[in-house]
Amino acid sequence: MGLRFIFALWAAKLSIPVLKITGHNATDFPGSLAIKLCPDFLERIGKPETIVAVTGTNGKTTCTNMICDAFEAHGKKVLCNRYGSNIATGLSTCFLQAATLTGKAKHDTAVLEIDERSAPKIFPYVVPQYLCVTNLFRDSIMRNGHPDYIAGILDMAIPPETKLVLNGDDLISGRIALDNPRVYYGIDKLDTDVIECENLLNDMRICPICGSKLIYDYRRYHHIGKAHCSRCDFKSPEYDYEGHDIDFEKGTIKIKDHGEDGVYHISNDSIFNIYNTCLVVALMREFGLSRQELTKVMESVKIPDTRFNIKKAGSVSVVTQLAKDKNALAVSRATDYVRKFPGHKKMFLLISCYKDERHWSENTCWLYDCDFEMMNDPLMDQLIVTGPRAPDFYMRLLFAGIPEEKIFYELDERKAAREFDLKKDDTVYIFCGIDAFDLVDDCRNIILKRAEEEGL
Repeated sequence: MGLRFIFALWAAKLSIPVLKITGHNATDFPGSLAIKLCPDFLERIGKPETIVAVTGTNGKTTCTNMICDAFEAHGKKVLCNRYGSNIATGLSTCFLQAATLTGKAKHDTAVLEIDERSAPKIFPYVVPQYLCVTNLFRDSIMRNGHPDYIAGILDMAIPPETKLVLNGDDLISGRIALDNPRVYYGIDKLDTDVIECENLLNDMRICPICGSKLIYDYRRYHHIGKAHCSRCDFKSPEYDYEGHDIDFEKGTIKIKDHGEDGVYHISNDSIFNIYNTCLVVALMREFGLSRQELTKVMESVKIPDTRFNIKKAGSVSVVTQLAKDKNALAVSRATDYVRKFPGHKKMFLLISCYKDERHWSENTCWLYDCDFEMMNDPLMDQLIVTGPRAPDFYMRLLFAGIPEEKIFYELDERKAAREFDLKKDDTVYIFCGIDAFDLVDDCRNIILKRAEEEGL
């Protein structure tokens, strides 16, 4: 096993209680320390026999948690980086926390979220039986550039023996590692589908084979949908797992595989999260669960509260929805979700890249790829912009055509939360980034307490 490895393992394990005593999290530093002391630590550390990896631009953390829920409901002891520490140091921390003092794995199954760009540093040492890819979209321009760039990184890094679980409606991620075994999941045509793109971002317009124009048979959002080439025989793949007949009232979806339907619970009514359900069903069916077993298992699968939750005080609802910083696609999916709800609405933007503020000056051009025009709605009564990026959001909303009198500007977030003109039956939507959860809790509680005190 090697003295250097054992020393690194024990030192890293000892750092975990020290970090907790001093009030720090232990998601990355222990793994970083282990790799510094033993550069091949990730190769040497014991790993569960079954490994499932999850990657993609959006939805990695949600799907990782959902898959972990499914395995645990099926009786497996699961190792999982639920909180999204998804680079080599974070995975090293995950493995060492669950290892014995000699570095052997204690779990039979691992479900691991893996950052797309970190794949070349992880997959040589962690070889998953299955890799689930949620999607590939345009992400932070300061980090991920263009989805084709990320697809190229994954192409080079994915082990040839790994089976892929891919979104058949995503013509970018659906074409990675073409020599690997794969299955496709997707959702059949919906009444709400369109032909022409309604979004500012549209990264799949030409055929990847011949460069001719793609013809969309239908489009769900951005480049997600069914398409074929206007000149050659390129087209979207056939589904192995086909979602259809979504019942929003009952909270179910039918998913067909091998010619037969199963009926499964959906945890959320957004199409984006219903795709996540299809991914989990496809993976668990690949692991051999019967439709009857899986129907029961899916009742235990939930979306993490940090990604989506609803709380009420009297008739006032506060909906908190993750809209990742610097990620125009995530914000656009959130705005699209909100605009389709009836009734009067209010918006609170808490996506100001708080952690980045202290270290570097951010290019804010990503705001102009977000579909804030969808918020230019007569039923959108009030939009509050706050935090260090408030001036940037204020200008962006004006460019989106939103009347100036609807926009309220306040740099202090907690003061801003007190400025809502709350009325009976109002719904307040909070868009939050991944680095402001404590702040979000405070602001949400301020709004709910006001609604309660005013008897709304």
